[in-house]
Amino acid sequence: MIRSELSLKLARLADARAIAVMSRELIEYGLQWRWTVKRVEASIRAVNVNVLVARLDDRIVGFGIMRYGDDDAHLDLFAVAAEHRRSGIGRQLLEWLEKCATIGGIFHIALEVRDSNQGAQQFYERMSYRAQKQLPGYYQGMEAAVHMSRDLAAKPDSSPPKL
Repeated sequence: MIRSELSLKLARLADARAIAVMSRELIEYGLQWRWTVKRVEASIRAVNVNVLVARLDDRIVGFGIMRYGDDDAHLDLFAVAAEHRRSGIGRQLLEWLEKCATIGGIFHIALEVRDSNQGAQQFYERMSYRAQKQLPGYYQGMEAAVHMSRDLAAKPDSSPPKL
């Protein structure tokens, strides 16, 4: 039996199409496609953005796009293929991106997630993100988002999420 090795690496321009397709299928379903190949390529080229991919046997099975500012970071896009969820890939991707933030002196990370995506919200809560507020119509006027954030300087706690 051959065992697959997971690797996390910064995306190459050649990865943009696979990332855009995953975004379309896993994140932007039912919406107008915003994270096109060109937009993903722009993120890969940007100096203040990390586009990280998780590969198994040279196949992209997950990715994260994090934009870093002076004082905070924003997780713009994040997905793991359905058949690889709950295997630790998402945790490894997010921890890698968070580590880059802390190395750069950034300790606040924010993100938005579909209000209907309970699985993703639970994942982020396990990763110490807390719901801050609901954003009605955030997704092209069609669906609400939950704005979540994490203070990387704070110790993880088990307090209930707040809305």
